[in-house]
Amino acid sequence: MKIAFYGSSLLSSYWNGAATYYRGILHAMAKRGHEITFYEPDAFDRQQHRDIDPPEWCRSVVYAATEDALVGVLAEAGAADIVVKANGVGVFDRELLEGILHHAAPDALKIYWDVDAAATLDEMRGAPDHPVRAALPHLDLVFTYGGGPPVIAAYEGFGAKQCVPIYNALDPATHYPVPPDPRFGCDLGFLANRLPDREARVEEFFLKAAALLPDRQFMIGGNGWHDKGMPANVRAIGHVGTGSHNAFNCTPRTVLNVARDSMADIGFSPATRVFEAAGAAACLITDAWEGIEQFLQPDSEVLVARDGQDVADHLAALTQDRAHAIGQAALTRVLSEHTYDRRAVEVDRVLDGLRQREPVA
Repeated sequence: MKIAFYGSSLLSSYWNGAATYYRGILHAMAKRGHEITFYEPDAFDRQQHRDIDPPEWCRSVVYAATEDALVGVLAEAGAADIVVKANGVGVFDRELLEGILHHAAPDALKIYWDVDAAATLDEMRGAPDHPVRAALPHLDLVFTYGGGPPVIAAYEGFGAKQCVPIYNALDPATHYPVPPDPRFGCDLGFLANRLPDREARVEEFFLKAAALLPDRQFMIGGNGWHDKGMPANVRAIGHVGTGSHNAFNCTPRTVLNVARDSMADIGFSPATRVFEAAGAAACLITDAWEGIEQFLQPDSEVLVARDGQDVADHLAALTQDRAHAIGQAALTRVLSEHTYDRRAVEVDRVLDGLRQREPVA
């Protein structure tokens, strides 16, 4: 089927953590025969920080962040069998959502794909006129990349016809073990952009652990940390392009995942970083959240921490042999159960069911 997908960016991960997810799931869907066009605005300097060239498996359309260009790309929605609006494009989000409903063909499936469902739902609770709330009666489906039963119940409570989580996963063609890179040498590495709804948890799980272990070396990658006060044993290295993620994950003794506040609260929301790290056979320490066992088994495939003291205790007790064993077990698990090819099968199963329904008016 022809899919028109309006998202933040496929080509750049710069201030755009969803890039890896888009690439993984859409590439897997393309391999299953879908013809995909991804529309992204030229905004936030993302096009100056591309990680990849336009891929062969997807038509890439980069449009100017202007009203005239918006009209042009929305007009193309009418030729698609499936029209998707992702959240968090960053410019013209309301207009894009309203536009796909207006321009999509009468028999096309209209989908909202939420890669930050907990935050979106919080916004909707506080805003009766939220554009997603207004659009739900006219959408066939909401996909999310996490959230489990709490997010499904919340979206359906707001009137979604159907809400289906399609979780982050591993693309083994892009994330895999590589030799260590001295640039990323440390005892614990952490990769994430600085965001208001994660900063307090980063202070607890990462910076507190660093302060507790002054003889260990810590490294933080991602945008926004340059002016954050940190212990002397922490090195901030700025944006790390996706092409360096494998080396980043393979070099430190351990790597850390810290969920954003909303995702930690609802659980069932493994970040892309979880699968990238596991795919590189890294020993991962993650903050505790409900549902982790659905993806990786604590103590044998991942180490789980309740606070910064737990992170420090894990790191202090961890031998190189045990770190290696945990990383290898995580790699085996995600390759067998959590690849984007498997997620694409789930997507097609849902889409096949929807195609048998009458179009939503």
